[in-house]
Amino acid sequence: MFSKILIANRGEIALRVIRACREMGIKTVAVYSTADRTALHAQIADEAVCIGPPATKDSYINTKAILAACEITGAKAIHPGFGFLSENSAFVRLCDKCGIKWIGPTAAAMDAMGDKANAKKTMIEADVPVVPGSDGVIESVEEAKAIAAKIGYPVMVKASAGGGGRGIRRVESEDELEECITAAKQEAMQFFGNDEVYLEKFIVDPRHIEIQLLADEHGSVVYLGERDCSCQRRNQKLLEESPSVVMTPDLRKRMGEAAVRAAKACGYTNAGTVEFLVDKDRNFYFMEMNARIQVEHPVTEMVTGIDLIKEQIKIADGQALGFKQEDVRLDGHAIECRINAEDPAKGFRPCPGKIKSLHMPGGFNVRIDTAVYQGYEIPSYYDSMIAKVIVKGADRDEAIQKMKVALGEFLIEGITTNVDFQLNLLRDNDFEKGDFDIGFLNRKDLAK
Repeated sequence: MFSKILIANRGEIALRVIRACREMGIKTVAVYSTADRTALHAQIADEAVCIGPPATKDSYINTKAILAACEITGAKAIHPGFGFLSENSAFVRLCDKCGIKWIGPTAAAMDAMGDKANAKKTMIEADVPVVPGSDGVIESVEEAKAIAAKIGYPVMVKASAGGGGRGIRRVESEDELEECITAAKQEAMQFFGNDEVYLEKFIVDPRHIEIQLLADEHGSVVYLGERDCSCQRRNQKLLEESPSVVMTPDLRKRMGEAAVRAAKACGYTNAGTVEFLVDKDRNFYFMEMNARIQVEHPVTEMVTGIDLIKEQIKIADGQALGFKQEDVRLDGHAIECRINAEDPAKGFRPCPGKIKSLHMPGGFNVRIDTAVYQGYEIPSYYDSMIAKVIVKGADRDEAIQKMKVALGEFLIEGITTNVDFQLNLLRDNDFEKGDFDIGFLNRKDLAK
């Protein structure tokens, strides 16, 4: 087993990994920017190395600085968390050359799934249902028009190297197509350095359902149930739950087995998530695969009892999975609410600042993943998420009630957060009935 792991991230996910390592008897190295000198992850790790100024390009995605931190501390493995370098295959190859173990999939598997247009081709070959659309990258507007005419409007233009809701445009008619392609390509180049886009049919009012996978280096792949991530604003997830209210045992089995085929098709190892769109008739379509741990992984941990971070580390160490598909059991219902430093009443504008007072909720089956503390100054340079509240109930109704109680106890002064927005969502009649889809929050005014 690794004697020391460097965590190439910040915030709550860095703390999450540090704690898992400590429980396994592994030393940890935190890296931090000058804006994060007082950050909790830099304070509780066994060692901490400053890797640059606040801008992410100069710090958290500064590959030379991160590898130098490995060298001076003797860390022989890197856990990337999510975001930043977590899906950067070029960095994975650099780690391989330097003899640093990457706690995640191989660069080849990452490349196979990272390019969404190529991933779609791979899924078709693996008999995984895909959304009708272009077979790969769009080469011209004329080609796009022909494909759109064939599959029918509305269609979606999507960045091939995209993620996080960037480089996506919905097109209602041929008159809008060229303008939307241009806009998507420009945004894709800005955020991903790659302006390639592809086209697919817009599925009306679908659910966003994802399947969590674990794959060891000995050929075993298991799926750990699903997460319903349909509560989104501007393609950004706000609330996730497991299991999904639309799921049936047969559908879970078919989607899980399709996800396993997807992973095996690209030789995937470690933790990964296959994301699907599910329509009102419970038809499901491959959307993308995330080659990393995800923000919402605690939801799966709560209902399966499996520590995904520890499993990632064990897999990277070459260990075989200690359980088989038939051993996986889902128990109860879990919900996660992302708490962001933002103002929902002002278009979810980020609200960095100093936390003057803070009280976190607690209780039976209530989990808080956070890196903030009273007196902490939230920097303006990074993502606005400051905490995740995760609860587990015997069923969905109990989980919703438990989350309402937990958020009612979440007190934070000095900054504006979306806690009240999340409470409004939990109190919404349609949400309580399970009647929602990925456009749900765009149709609701919950920021009152």
